[in-house]
Amino acid sequence: MIEQTHSIPLDDPGTAGALLRAAIACFGQKGFGATSTREIAAAAQTNVASIAYHFGSKEGLRQACAQAFAAHMSALLALDALPEPETPAAAEALILAIVERFAAHMVADHAMQPLVAFILREVAEGGAGLDIFYERLVGPAHGRLCRIWQAATGAPAEAPETRLMIFSALGQILYFRIGAPVVKRRMGWAEIGPAEAEAIVKILKSNISALIALDRRTPA
Repeated sequence: MIEQTHSIPLDDPGTAGALLRAAIACFGQKGFGATSTREIAAAAQTNVASIAYHFGSKEGLRQACAQAFAAHMSALLALDALPEPETPAAAEALILAIVERFAAHMVADHAMQPLVAFILREVAEGGAGLDIFYERLVGPAHGRLCRIWQAATGAPAEAPETRLMIFSALGQILYFRIGAPVVKRRMGWAEIGPAEAEAIVKILKSNISALIALDRRTPA
């Protein structure tokens, strides 16, 4: 059962925010079951009782972490605020703008590493964290992207092929965060800085444009 917790932003300056950030880092590194409340409190430089005060329990803190992650990514993507594209060309341009914004943040912002590690653990372990992640972020965002894809290509938004195409596009972006150490080693990069991120985003946009062209049934 999902506990009712207050939605606390990741950048909250108080004790609750410190606990969120510490828990995300600890859960991402060790997993929920292997992380103790004492470890989280120590990392947040507060006392164990503050977890119960702000979140009710360790499980409540876990769910608050998932809520904060979903809210952070939803604000980044801002899909609800986007205009409805009136032409296939406008829809393609919108998709590429979303890819550029999401990829630049995911690849170049090193603060994303603990967040991605946390959510990958939640996906692997299942439970309420995964439910929150899906219901508040993946489901709505994926559905919106499928509808924009339909506007760009003419392919039905809820067709299995369209849904898989969007997962494929998002997966390309996520790989460059998950596999960053491998990418850096193979590319001979000391880090993924602005220039490296720009090169990655350029390739990603080219790949997505090729997928759109492959799937297009409506003239641009």
